[in-house]
Order: sequence, then structure tokens, then C-alpha cells
Amino acid sequence: MSEFVYLYRGGRRPEGAADVANLQKWAAWLQDLAEKGHLKERGQPLDDGGNVVRDRAGSMTDGPYAESKDIVVGFTIVEAGDLAQASVLARGCPIFENGGLVEVRPVMKM
Repeated sequence: MSEFVYLYRGGRRPEGAADVANLQKWAAWLQDLAEKGHLKERGQPLDDGGNVVRDRAGSMTDGPYAESKDIVVGFTIVEAGDLAQASVLARGCPIFENGGLVEVRPVMKM
């Protein structure tokens, strides 16, 4: 099995009761991945804001300020047989219900 990182991009954050229901969907999806032996690291959501360091001299800007649909809002590491299987597993992610997407990237072995 190989490792893949799911980078969650965009997606509106629900509020109130919708937020609780959304968190329950995420918990259920991650639990399903774990029970099937695919969850390597649950990961974490990321706070808004941060900096983008542009070079070794320390040039930086507040950020991330890409288009809001492209901002990485969290990550998870999974194990799968190949990229195709990792992509199929990502289809169950609740972020799609909020307009977000999942970027599936292989983790390079060093």
C-alpha cells in the first residue's frame, strides 16, 4: 500500500446545527476509512490566514490569498493500493456538499 495525502480545498463552513451535522458526517467518513484500513493519519483542519514565504531572503505576504476555492483548509493521509483507489476513496468526502474539493497527491517515498 502507498500513502496519499488528501488536501481539502475551499468549501463553505456551515454554521450552527448544520455545522454539527457536517462534523458528524466527517467523523463517520473518517471512521469508515479507518475501519477499512485506509486511514493513516486523521489530519487536521487549518485555521484561516497565515503567511506565504516567497524566498530565502524572507519576502513574505499575508496569505493564503489565492482564490477562496483554492485555499487548503485541511488534510488527511490515507493508504491505498494506487492513485486510482485513493481517488475513489475520496469520493465519500463531505466537503463536496459545501462546494469544496479534494486534491489527491501521492506521498513520495524517500
